[in-house]
Amino acid sequence: MNIQHFEKGFTLNDTDLILFAKKIGKLATYCRKLKDEGSFIRVETEQRDTKKSQDSVKVMVTVHLPKKDLRVESRKNNALDALDSCIEKLEPQVKRYKEMTTGKGRKKRR
Repeated sequence: MNIQHFEKGFTLNDTDLILFAKKIGKLATYCRKLKDEGSFIRVETEQRDTKKSQDSVKVMVTVHLPKKDLRVESRKNNALDALDSCIEKLEPQVKRYKEMTTGKGRKKRR
């Protein structure tokens, strides 16, 4: 699993980066194709000046899989909360992708 992390106007310390990697790594339990070399995950964290303090950090996660790209974003007051929200949104997308590429959801070829 290849994880790329980009920060815009925001810096994470080493322990937060490790937490990011662990939380994103849990997505691999839902689909084996996330562990392949052909797929990678891009995480962007951005600090924004907003009127609402609860929207000051924006986290965008893009998962590039064979034949499919999954993307979510979340705005919260800190990066770890925003990442948790992104992962909650990604779980059903990854499960749906798995069903469509393997097993039940896949069309039978004749």
